[in-house]
Amino acid sequence: MRSVYKLVFAVSLVGFVALAASAQKVLRATLKTTAGERTYYLFVPENTDKAKPVPLLVLLHGSGRDGQSLVDAWKGLAAKEGFILVGPNSLNSSEWQIPVDGPDFIYELVEDLKSRQPIDPRRVYLFGHSGGAIQALHLALYESEYFAAAVAHAGVIDPRMMPFIEKVTRKIPISIFVGTNDQFFPLKDVRATRDALNKNGFNAQLTEIKGHTHDYYSKADEINTAAWEFLKTISLTGDPRYQRYAFPK
Repeated sequence: MRSVYKLVFAVSLVGFVALAASAQKVLRATLKTTAGERTYYLFVPENTDKAKPVPLLVLLHGSGRDGQSLVDAWKGLAAKEGFILVGPNSLNSSEWQIPVDGPDFIYELVEDLKSRQPIDPRRVYLFGHSGGAIQALHLALYESEYFAAAVAHAGVIDPRMMPFIEKVTRKIPISIFVGTNDQFFPLKDVRATRDALNKNGFNAQLTEIKGHTHDYYSKADEINTAAWEFLKTISLTGDPRYQRYAFPK
């Protein structure tokens, strides 16, 4: 009887945490960057201690959505585990582009948040879905000494970026999730991204979810939990270093 009580209590506690997280507000804000004013969504757990730095997870949304779509999917876990979320909007909601959507825009956003929130600078992570997954992978390559690690759901590295893999200064930890029935990112293409990384000294992980499609939101809790288990143990060994690039106009 006691074990049943403990199980009921545990389930109730999980439900309470999820309910409390859902009640916390997601802040919509704007930031004036060198490229103009940009919109983002911020979630800071209510119990965040200003004296204790916590991780920051940068969420890069899928095409046709906005930053809040991923923040809403992650905030229950963020409240439970104690990390901050930021979901920026791409300039054009249908896609992410470099350089208008980063690296500089994401860097300026993160640095602004560091000045106002208790963020551990050695534990800033990337997570992206679909178009945002491609952006997360590219930002991880460009800024391997600034971001601690990256997770992509349903995304690949653009073939034009493949030669850049050889030039990456730090073999940043990367984990990729994809459904075996993803209609936009075939397994062979995602495996090719993993193989290209690992051929160049990375230890990229690939999780193939049997029967899963491109629909991240139907399995968000499962994917987010696994992604966070991968991310949360990783930290830069030194202070973050940001690399600026002169992209062609």
